[in-house]
Amino acid sequence: MQKEKKIDSKFIYFFGSFGGILFGYDIGVMTGALPFLQSDWGLDDAAIIGWVTSGVMFGAIFGGALAGQLSDRFGRRKMILAAAVVFVLGSILCGLAPQDGVIYLVIARIFLGLAVGAASASVPAYMSELAPARLRGRLSGLNQTMIVSGMLISYILDFLLKDLPEAWAWRVMLATAAVPAVILYLGVLRLPESPRFLVKVGKENEALKVLHYIRRPDEIDAELRSIKETAQIEKRAAGNTSLATLFDGKYRYLVIAGVGVAAFQQLQGANAIFYYIPLIVEKATGNAASSALMWPIIQGVILVLGSLLFLVIADKFNRRLLLTVGGTIMGVSFLLPAILNTVIEDANPMMIVVFLSIYVAAYSFTWAPLTWVLVGEIFPMAIRGRASGIASSFNWIGSFAVGLLFPIMTALMSQDAVFAIFGAICILGVVFVRTRVPETRGRTLEDIETKSIPTQEAFASHERNTVLTRGRRRIK
Repeated sequence: MQKEKKIDSKFIYFFGSFGGILFGYDIGVMTGALPFLQSDWGLDDAAIIGWVTSGVMFGAIFGGALAGQLSDRFGRRKMILAAAVVFVLGSILCGLAPQDGVIYLVIARIFLGLAVGAASASVPAYMSELAPARLRGRLSGLNQTMIVSGMLISYILDFLLKDLPEAWAWRVMLATAAVPAVILYLGVLRLPESPRFLVKVGKENEALKVLHYIRRPDEIDAELRSIKETAQIEKRAAGNTSLATLFDGKYRYLVIAGVGVAAFQQLQGANAIFYYIPLIVEKATGNAASSALMWPIIQGVILVLGSLLFLVIADKFNRRLLLTVGGTIMGVSFLLPAILNTVIEDANPMMIVVFLSIYVAAYSFTWAPLTWVLVGEIFPMAIRGRASGIASSFNWIGSFAVGLLFPIMTALMSQDAVFAIFGAICILGVVFVRTRVPETRGRTLEDIETKSIPTQEAFASHERNTVLTRGRRRIK
């Protein structure tokens, strides 16, 4: 424990959020690798392209759920370490894919997705449990900065490797994803466990030591008392909490809110842009996708700038306000090209790419970072790991659906029509936020928990009323 005392809080927050690099790097690297893979293997079947691209998301569905379960038992830190190891192995396996080995590559990317899903579930929970309430939005938002930084790094690397022989280009692009995973593993080895998890498993002295170097002296005693009180309450409640009761008990309101936001973030179509922007430009201009690798870099720069803007405004504006503004702009950016193309003859085909850039800008400082901030802070301690895993899985289900279906949809209808569908989903996401998501800015995790969850008496009363209502309906 002596070594742990020397760890700087900035080091903890940096490497605590560094797991986002894995998520972002893999999203970005496939964007540049896909055109070379298509050319090398002669892939022209939209379904196969969709499976190769979305295999990671399919694996992440299960990786997120599994990590959520295991992190409640073994800790957030150990799950991040395990994710880094699996990511290294999965990246190398992808780079070693045999010629025309479509099934092999899909399976390798599903295996890689287990690590991506585990990181996406564990990192937000870890960061939210370390961050003080006054800075939780900003520090939790570091996860999104890491994600988009990973994307930008991979876009730049793809651009630098584009002149390699195509059989080597995509393999090197995919295999180099192992590098950030190794860095993550070495960094997390020095990190402490979350103080809230330590209290939960009865290691109060270790939790106190961690609080001493991530909190101001006048905050430590009060926070430790609050954590202990909540842990006792949740320990009693956890015995009656199972996977099924998350959506059928006193936690249902918060679980639906967190899982819903996580699902909408992907169903709004962001990954259609991030995975397929070279192909989108190719369809709009007629130029080869492999020559459009500068566009991902432009999108990556917008994402990074947006994530940095979020770090500045994260704790100055309400979560619901930012999600509402961002979702509205995103929806309009998707809907306008379809509308303008119906009223303007011979509209510039690059117009859709311009509107996609506006979408990315709005997404970058609203839905992209805030989803993971909310997932990290909205769930009570008794169910945080499990509920975060479910939210991550639903996020990846949406991502998988978009990644798989987008090339199929664009083969059957115009790009304008496809993005108009995503625009309508963006508007539905805004409605969901306004009607189902509570405000969490500036509140401690314990305060969110006690004020958002109905008391046992209120809950019991609600259940009795529900039973009586159902009985009256049967009588009628």
